[in-house]
Amino acid sequence: MIEDANICRRDLLAGAAAAAAGLSMGAPIGEPDDLAASTLAFIRRCAREDGGYAPSPDPKYGGNSDTALSDLAGVTYAATLAKTMGWQLPDPARSIEFIHRHQRDDGSFVNMGGRMDPSSDLAMLYNTTQGVVALRALGARPKIDPAPVMARFFRNDAYRKLPWYTTSFYPLFYAALGRRFPEEYDNALRQWQTASQAEDGFLGDHVAATFHMAHYFRLIGLPTPRADGMVQRVLKMQKPDGGFDIKQPSWDVHACFDAMFILRQLGGDAPEVKRAMERAADWAMKCRNADGGFGHFPGWPSDMDAVYFQFGTLIQAGRIAQARFDLPDAHTLSWGHAMMPGKVYG
Repeated sequence: MIEDANICRRDLLAGAAAAAAGLSMGAPIGEPDDLAASTLAFIRRCAREDGGYAPSPDPKYGGNSDTALSDLAGVTYAATLAKTMGWQLPDPARSIEFIHRHQRDDGSFVNMGGRMDPSSDLAMLYNTTQGVVALRALGARPKIDPAPVMARFFRNDAYRKLPWYTTSFYPLFYAALGRRFPEEYDNALRQWQTASQAEDGFLGDHVAATFHMAHYFRLIGLPTPRADGMVQRVLKMQKPDGGFDIKQPSWDVHACFDAMFILRQLGGDAPEVKRAMERAADWAMKCRNADGGFGHFPGWPSDMDAVYFQFGTLIQAGRIAQARFDLPDAHTLSWGHAMMPGKVYG
């Protein structure tokens, strides 16, 4: 889950170009019953011979957000949705091999495609987390222990130099690896977040950063600080169309999913929360395209990244009847779409 402000204008132009070229966008298909089947069909069409997953079946489409930055994004989202839904992917064994090829001798995972600088701290954290998460969802493990890589981020407080939206990567990594989250790392990250949290519960004045704080505390099984304030601000920021994109698009490509997680995990059964979740799900459906995929916004081209976040929004809203919420390791599946509110995992 990466936000990249520099991608915004390129993606807007790409969406316009795709529409001009006649790509099917913004045209929902069928009835809710075929949502899961058509989404799986789209994912299958993104499968590559090498075991990875392209951003789109269209070879000219370069991806958006995570899929534009790392070639580990698509396979991770395919794997975690497949485990949630009980889907059979085209060639899981080849996907496992694909992910293993991305691991280096020091245990880290690197992107071999996409615009990220593989040697940067952000890329190292993102790719190593995604590699471990994807392998677990596929029933496999890293060939080399990646846990020592995490020490890199706690030397000289390097984690503080990364964006706020990286905070929950750390407990997610350890959960997917099946290891205890080191107390010293947890203490450092918790103190940093709580000391920086605003009175209204938000972190970094942004729903993505706030989501990662909520996700962090759900992963470690502790109450989220100022949870009520988070929920109330999310409710107030919902747009008339049901979406939550109130900043520039490149910052808010995942805003609806982020807001949905906060509402579902922290909002309880309040009527206003339920109404907001229904409206958010309706907005996500507006992003569904005639090719069976989803775009980040209505009218945007389908993208494996958007498929995960929009379909994950619908799962959280209870719109996907086949989704499995009884998985004991649901907390290891990407960004919390299958986690049950109030349940302590681990």
